[in-house]
Amino acid sequence: MSQGRNSYRLVKKLIREHEAWFSRTLPLVASENLASMAVREALSSDMGQRYAEGPPGDRIYAGCRYMDKVEEVAMDLARKLFGGDFVDVRPISGLIANLSVYSGLTTPGDTIVSLSTASGGHISSESKESQGTAGLVHGLRVEYFEYDVKKLNIDVDRSLKKMSSLHREKKSPKVVTFGASLFLFPHPLRDMVERIREIGATVLYDGAHVAGLIAGGEFQDPMKEGADLLTFSTHKTMFGPQGGMIVGRSEFREKVSLGVFPGTTSNHHPNLVAGKALALAELMEFGKIYARDVISNARALAEALSESGENVLGEALGFTRSHQVVLDTMKYGGGIKAEKLLESVNIITNRQSFPREPYTPRPEVPEGLRLGTSELTRLGFSKSDMKEVAAIIHYALNGGERERVMERVEEVRKGKQSAKYSFERSPAYFYR
Repeated sequence: MSQGRNSYRLVKKLIREHEAWFSRTLPLVASENLASMAVREALSSDMGQRYAEGPPGDRIYAGCRYMDKVEEVAMDLARKLFGGDFVDVRPISGLIANLSVYSGLTTPGDTIVSLSTASGGHISSESKESQGTAGLVHGLRVEYFEYDVKKLNIDVDRSLKKMSSLHREKKSPKVVTFGASLFLFPHPLRDMVERIREIGATVLYDGAHVAGLIAGGEFQDPMKEGADLLTFSTHKTMFGPQGGMIVGRSEFREKVSLGVFPGTTSNHHPNLVAGKALALAELMEFGKIYARDVISNARALAEALSESGENVLGEALGFTRSHQVVLDTMKYGGGIKAEKLLESVNIITNRQSFPREPYTPRPEVPEGLRLGTSELTRLGFSKSDMKEVAAIIHYALNGGERERVMERVEEVRKGKQSAKYSFERSPAYFYR
């Protein structure tokens, strides 16, 4: 038998095994979610073989009449969900959405202000020295918000003083970027936006992790609170597929559009846009109840872990107001060891360093785990289920018998094998 045929069969087998495995796991990665059958069918449609460079109605390729209409539907839904004057659904990731804004609004050598990765920020808005996209790809100089470790949030007074100082030194930031990768609580956007505008900066809000919660009205509303632009991923607290979007005020439309194409994107994968349109329709219909359930489940998980004796970040603040929970695992050897232990018993998490001051060195061993409730919620998990999830995690980390842990995981997954908050029956795992 040929190598090509063997490889073909092997890859199909590995995909089936992956789906069979995930049907027996607790998927708790905060940056992942479950797409409905309709969204995944859109990804496999003929649109995935086509080119659609440029905006709807002004494509460089022929054959786009239906792809144009799909993109217009997606933009209309996103405007209604997130506000703003325009929407660009073409970015193929949240990182590309941020880079598109930076490419359209700044020149290499300009200054931006963002949350450092040390304080929970995302690598797309980091410096070259930290291997961040903004510095490494677009040559931006990155200054950081000051951070309040006790409040797990941006320090308003110190950050505003810092930006005023930059302004006096003729180093005013062109863009100030809110949002985070570790995002437990809303950022103080409303408290800062007026002063930021006074120094001539554009206000960008990176809602990659919380976009579904924003659309559902359960987090802050960046556009109403004064952001000029909102970027986000479409697959974390949204319903997929993996991709990005930009929402903004009309005066930024042209520059941002050029930042997307030809700045950072050629063909933007029309099948992804079709998937985004379907997911946005689901979010329009089910987003309010879904966002409420996601946050309720996150709090239930945090409280149950804490009650079991685990150290959960942010207890004095109510643990979380998003989909994320941060668990201290230093007594178990740190985040990497805990992540690997839990994966071995079918609990999927990811390691996480605790937020700290911007210039504090990253620890050699991440202190904890970041847990997310987006996917479990879409699978139909309730607050009572989250208490059992917490009990399983606690048992596993404290030397619980391996086979018993996996049995308990399978028990809590029984009957939870489809994507809820959908228009039609949508099995979570169906590859054949």
